[in-house]
Amino acid sequence: MELSNSIQIPQIGLGVYKMEAGDEMNNAIGASWDAGYRLFDTAQMYRNEAALGDALKFNQIPRDEIFLISKVDNSNQWYQPTLDSLQESLKKLQTSYLDSFLIHWPGQNKERMLSTWQAMEHALEQGLVRSIGICNFEVSQLEFLLDHCKIAPMINQIEHNPLMHDEALLSFCNKHSIQVIAWAPLLRGNFGTDTIPKLAEKYGKTEAQILLRWNIPQGIIPIPKSKNPGRLAQNIDVFDFLLEPADIELLNSMNENRRTSHDPLTFDF
Repeated sequence: MELSNSIQIPQIGLGVYKMEAGDEMNNAIGASWDAGYRLFDTAQMYRNEAALGDALKFNQIPRDEIFLISKVDNSNQWYQPTLDSLQESLKKLQTSYLDSFLIHWPGQNKERMLSTWQAMEHALEQGLVRSIGICNFEVSQLEFLLDHCKIAPMINQIEHNPLMHDEALLSFCNKHSIQVIAWAPLLRGNFGTDTIPKLAEKYGKTEAQILLRWNIPQGIIPIPKSKNPGRLAQNIDVFDFLLEPADIELLNSMNENRRTSHDPLTFDF
C-alpha cells in the first residue's frame, strides 16, 4: 500500500500495546518477523519503546525492512516538547528515523493540537520521520486540522471493527487520502453474537482471520496484537481468501458505534 506522499506501508502490522520488556517482547517480535510482519506499532504512552528497540536488535531485524510507528504522548504535546520527545523515542527505539509519527489523541485544546502538528511537520521536513499522522481524530477535528495545516496528515489510526464502523469517518479519510489504520480490530477477543463464528466456520478460518480480512478490501490496515506464535502466524495468513460482498456488508451492518475507549470529541487526557 502507499501513503499520500508515496511512502510504502505494509497491509497488516503488529501492535505492541502492553507487551513487556525482555522475553515477552523479544519472542513476540521474533515470531512476528518470521511470520512475515514488517509493520510494528508502539507509542510513548505504552512505555515500551525501549523494549521494542531492544527486541528488534535482539532479533537482528534490518531497520530498512520494517515500518516503525510511534506516537507522541499527550503529556509531550506542544511544539518543543513534541520534538524533544521524538528524540527520546528515536533513542529508545535505536533508530535515526521513524516511518511514521502520530499525535496519539486530539484533545479539546485546538491551540495545542496545531502547535503539536507544526512540530510534526518540522520533523518530517528534517527527515526525522518519513510520514506523519494522527490517531482517534473524528471528522470535525480532521476538518479543523486540514484547514490550518501546511502538510496534511497521511494516517489516521482509529478504533475499527464491526461494532465500531464509522462509514462517514472512513469516507472522509478516503476522500482526503488519509490512510486508516485499525486498532483493536479483533474486538479484544469478544466476538459477541454468533455472526462472526458462523462466518469463520463458513470460510474455514478463525474469527480473527475473518475480521482482519474484512479490513483489507476497505483499504484499512489492521494492527492486531498477539504474543502467541500460532496466533501471530494465523493473523497474517489472510491473503488466500476473499469475503463475499454480502458478508462484508453483513459485518458492516453490525455497527453499534461501541467504543472500548473514550470519546475523542469530549474526552482529554
